[in-house]
Amino acid sequence: MNRLRGGGSLPSKPSYLQLAKGFIGGSAGIFLLSVLGQYSGVPWLMAPFGATCVILFAAPTSPLAQPRNVIGGHLITAFVGIAALYGAGDSLVVMSLAVGGAIVLMQFCRAVHPPAGANPIVIILAGKSVVGFSFLITPVLAGSVALVVVAAVVNNYGVKQGWPVYWHGFGRSES
Repeated sequence: MNRLRGGGSLPSKPSYLQLAKGFIGGSAGIFLLSVLGQYSGVPWLMAPFGATCVILFAAPTSPLAQPRNVIGGHLITAFVGIAALYGAGDSLVVMSLAVGGAIVLMQFCRAVHPPAGANPIVIILAGKSVVGFSFLITPVLAGSVALVVVAAVVNNYGVKQGWPVYWHGFGRSES
């Protein structure tokens, strides 16, 4: 019986194809970012991208797994983390407020991506000697775009309805 206390049911078991996509997508995404980082000499990988892979490849139809949310969420929260670090320092209070502020901005911009909530923590713990404003380009923008490209390839294999569910929101006005 798959009934939970709240009256809901467990999600259905994933197909073997979906399990394979999770393995292949997560492995290929992290490997690609690692190799690009090695060959370019700049970071393409950060810890929150592991959690991004879980959402992209295990729940690809979720709003949290759409390109707008992945790319926008990571950019918003990384910017907040860098601005907080350089504007207010690296205290526990600053880090806490940066995470809260990043959540509010993701909500306001309709680009919520839970793994991105870790970005201010990663940035503030790393400190100014490691993180500058170029961090927004690599690893944040380059890495999140690369993962979205991998997701577009992997998640569209063997399905009738394509991924992403939506792209809208970049460069168009919406109500």
